[in-house]
Amino acid sequence: MTDKQKYSKMVEKQTKNSPILKNCIKAFLFGGAICTVGQVLTDVYMSLKIEKTDAQTLTSITLVLVGVLLTAFHVYEKIAKHAGAGTLVPITGFANSVASPAIEFKSEGFILGVGAMMFTIAGPVIVYGTVASVVYGFIYWVTTLF
Repeated sequence: MTDKQKYSKMVEKQTKNSPILKNCIKAFLFGGAICTVGQVLTDVYMSLKIEKTDAQTLTSITLVLVGVLLTAFHVYEKIAKHAGAGTLVPITGFANSVASPAIEFKSEGFILGVGAMMFTIAGPVIVYGTVASVVYGFIYWVTTLF
């Protein structure tokens, strides 16, 4: 048996298997709860006679603000431990991915700390999301020409 095989066997022995079904259910429930809160916020804003598009914008702003505040007070990471991917997908996950490095590197200053590190996690998501939308948009445009 090679060293690599021994190491793989040791890692396999020490690593717990993830309860995939349980994790999927928790992610679904937490992600759905965040989205439900967003819908409730939109409905509340609309009940205040705010137009739908403005209410949706206010909802996004509110959810980003809540995500940043929960990150700043170290509550978001506790929720994410239980929710898993359920906290990554909604807009609050994006807020967390921007705020978390900014908070972590604030001691290095606003330019080299906060400014430089703020998008270390979210930056690739923004870039790949933008590139993917352009590619998909181009494919859609080409397929609708015929």
